Amino acid sequence: MDTGKGLSTEKQVFRFNRNTFGGSETFTYMGDGELGGKARGLAFIQEKVIPYYSANPLPQVKVHVPKLTVITTYFFDLFLKNNDLYETAFSDESDERIAHRFQKAELPPELIGDLRALISKINSPLAVRSSSILEDTAHSPFAGVYETKMIPNNQSDTDSRFNRLIEAVKFVYASTFFKKAKAYMKSVNQKFADEKMAVIIQEVAGKRHGDRFYPNISGVARSYNFFPFGEAKFEDGIVNLALGLGKTIVDGGLTWSCSPAYPDTDPPYNTTHDLLYQTQTKFWAVNMGKPPSYDPVKETEYLTRCNLNDADYDNTLSLISSTYDTENDRINIGTARPGPRIITFAPLRKTNVIPINDALKSIIKKCEDASGQKVEIEFAVDFNSSPDLNAEFSLLQVRPILLDHKSIEINENDLSGTDVLAASRRVLGCGIIDNINDIVYVRPDAFDLKYSKQMAEQIEKINLNLTETERPYLLIGLGRWGTSDPWLGIPVIWGQISGAKVIVESTVPGMNIELSQGYHFFHNLSNLGVGYFSLSYNDDYKIDWSWLDRQDAVEETQFVRHVKLKSNLKIKIDARKRLGVILK
Repeated sequence: MDTGKGLSTEKQVFRFNRNTFGGSETFTYMGDGELGGKARGLAFIQEKVIPYYSANPLPQVKVHVPKLTVITTYFFDLFLKNNDLYETAFSDESDERIAHRFQKAELPPELIGDLRALISKINSPLAVRSSSILEDTAHSPFAGVYETKMIPNNQSDTDSRFNRLIEAVKFVYASTFFKKAKAYMKSVNQKFADEKMAVIIQEVAGKRHGDRFYPNISGVARSYNFFPFGEAKFEDGIVNLALGLGKTIVDGGLTWSCSPAYPDTDPPYNTTHDLLYQTQTKFWAVNMGKPPSYDPVKETEYLTRCNLNDADYDNTLSLISSTYDTENDRINIGTARPGPRIITFAPLRKTNVIPINDALKSIIKKCEDASGQKVEIEFAVDFNSSPDLNAEFSLLQVRPILLDHKSIEINENDLSGTDVLAASRRVLGCGIIDNINDIVYVRPDAFDLKYSKQMAEQIEKINLNLTETERPYLLIGLGRWGTSDPWLGIPVIWGQISGAKVIVESTVPGMNIELSQGYHFFHNLSNLGVGYFSLSYNDDYKIDWSWLDRQDAVEETQFVRHVKLKSNLKIKIDARKRLGVILK
């Protein structure tokens, strides 16, 4: 993908002019610095992909990039320098203290004037997003490392809307130096001197429904499917779908997964009760109603978490939901009948009433052809119910996927034996990893989901010690890694496990949880070459817990154990066969 730093080559990107800006310009920028990786990706798509869809090759589907303005890195440098923020930024202060210090600082006068002109012309909700120069490049993805602040932008007076905007910009600037960003920078051997932050101000995709603003669908599509099911293959790709804002996906919440090649194939589940438990029941929206308590350093200040009854009231479920027939214990497509709603996206996947899946396959292919690389795409879809049923497909982010192309083949016979610590038919990654002799694992005998937050804190401390001494390690846990729901697994952020070179998630008897299979950390895992194993307690291959318990402990807490081996593990991953083995 073309990620050149210059602005002059972008034919669809125009300098912001406060005297002529009318609010209808699609892509503008402020300042003479760099656009940053995320914005460069969007500029590339705006120029190379969107023109194809201008001729409307997809009936019922409009494809576009929501209008945006980029504050270039020039103003980031000026902001830090003018306010003498470097000492605070590089300190060990808490995220909250850094954020408050940034809020007290003043933006450059030239930028303030441009932002005032911008906000006076736009009244729709805005997403203020990071676009650092290292973000979304193949070798330094930085996916989910920096913050996004959404604002309703619906106050009646311009001053209020302007103040909320500059608070959001300062918050994104501050997130460059938050704890998880610093940990990630260290894990990828990047220096802060190489990083600068641009900021994207972009219209939020979706519609207003009373006091809520959100799209019908948010999604992430990837060219590769490391965990295919049914007839789907590695090369068929994968898409994760959610109701409402994409924060559900970013936070590792419950989403629906399917392959664009086989959209009507449901993920495996044992019972209808399992499906009810393992599908989305909450969604995020921008709060358009009563202003919340003032908290400019809180990412979700203007967001609200809603339930499916809210969406049913908004009439936004008809094309994405099924209904559970409690009397007959079956699931009916759509919402025509009363009963509990299940977010399966079946009306779209199985009836093609709107050709969203055709649009997905087309857009993935066009992005791949334009960039010459496999890609990951973030998008949102919103429906119009009248006069004609159609959809607006918003492209929000496109970044390259880098794979380790070292070839290795594993057979089923390689997955068992006395020298095997763990093996799986569901792995992410590729190649051989043979530089690990530290293992950090959650103790099954002490595991209890009501203490999942404490487990995350204990893992973080061990991770910090190992990263400081540059020792990669194998991390083994129970339930989902990185989930925002502490009752589904261990709610770590990437910075808390950033030193792990191979990550395992597993279940134990009595744990009825569908594993995440690495989706939350997918981009960081694949681009950093981190291996990922997914194991269920009823799989043919088990973790040798007793061997782990016999190893000498470097550190042992209430829930977590850290052991150091006398010799290195040998970890082999065959991504195309989806086989992996960890040898003692």
